[in-house]
Amino acid sequence: MSVLSKISVTLASLLLIFGLIQGTCLIVKRTSSSAVKATIQPDNLPQHVAVMLDGNGRWAKKQGQPRTFGHRNSLKSLREVIEGCSELSIPYLTLYAFSTENWARPKEEVAVLMELFTTTLQSELTNLMDNDIKLTAIGDIPRLPQHCQEALHKAIEATKHNKGLHLIVALSYSGRWEIAEAAKAIAQDVLASNISPADINAELFRHYLTTKDIPDPDLLIRTGGDLRISNFLLWQIAYTELFITPEYWPAFRKKHLYEAIVAYQKRERRLGRISE
Repeated sequence: MSVLSKISVTLASLLLIFGLIQGTCLIVKRTSSSAVKATIQPDNLPQHVAVMLDGNGRWAKKQGQPRTFGHRNSLKSLREVIEGCSELSIPYLTLYAFSTENWARPKEEVAVLMELFTTTLQSELTNLMDNDIKLTAIGDIPRLPQHCQEALHKAIEATKHNKGLHLIVALSYSGRWEIAEAAKAIAQDVLASNISPADINAELFRHYLTTKDIPDPDLLIRTGGDLRISNFLLWQIAYTELFITPEYWPAFRKKHLYEAIVAYQKRERRLGRISE
């Protein structure tokens, strides 16, 4: 066999092997989400998952697009996480959508975000109703633009009797803001003689928080890879399991949610006690 023929055969073999590998990779990609889901223990699910939606701007930059491109392309991620939690029958899901610190961003970006909140609430209301999802919101809601408040109130009112997933959206929210508001409310009740300073403890304080009727998160997922809490649910996450993923929010899918839950299930939650 000539040298040229040997090279041709070698190239053909390499292409065949590459094709098989590529085909295998495609199969893995198609089945990876369901494969990860199959490893989840149904009797050890987090009852409350909180997600910090981070990395929209960085994801957009990698696409050579402005930051707002990332915000506009995050709806699929939103749907996948909500669907994923609903399918697993997880009772509570909290999404950190907009912090009090985010008001300091450029006015154009804030305007786009407020527009997206409004249009998403309007377009997804039917899906919320069809899937029996109850929507509530926490945060300094009066600070939102009027049109956003109206859309939010309409969606909350329409879904208030739904019995499925309880979806909590944190808007114009920060943990420090919430704790300060709770402290002010307690001080007012002390001045009004409704309670005495001796009554104040962790359990009483909890009842002054915006999440007083919601269990603390078992699992907190942060997208975008940053290793910080960023002023989110500071009181509530005292014993929450943290899962940090490098995936930017617009690229976050059910597979990543399942991976976080599998990681959660592998941890021993001692809650300050010793191992059994």
